[in-house]
Amino acid sequence: MNFSERLQMIRKKKGMTQVIVAKKVHITERQYQRYEAGENEPTLSVLLRLADLFDVSLDYLAGRSDSPDRI
Repeated sequence: MNFSERLQMIRKKKGMTQVIVAKKVHITERQYQRYEAGENEPTLSVLLRLADLFDVSLDYLAGRSDSPDRI
């Protein structure tokens, strides 16, 4: 599963809309849509905010681990 697919899966599992996620991580809705579409990749600071929002590790978010647990 690639980053954009994982991002969309986590968001839906958490019951959030793209608008809500974008507002909570301080980016535009269009920027977030581009992440889920695989058109752009977020900066490290945005990745950290997404991981915090979804309560998952960066490795899980990036697809480097199948365990969402933080260490």
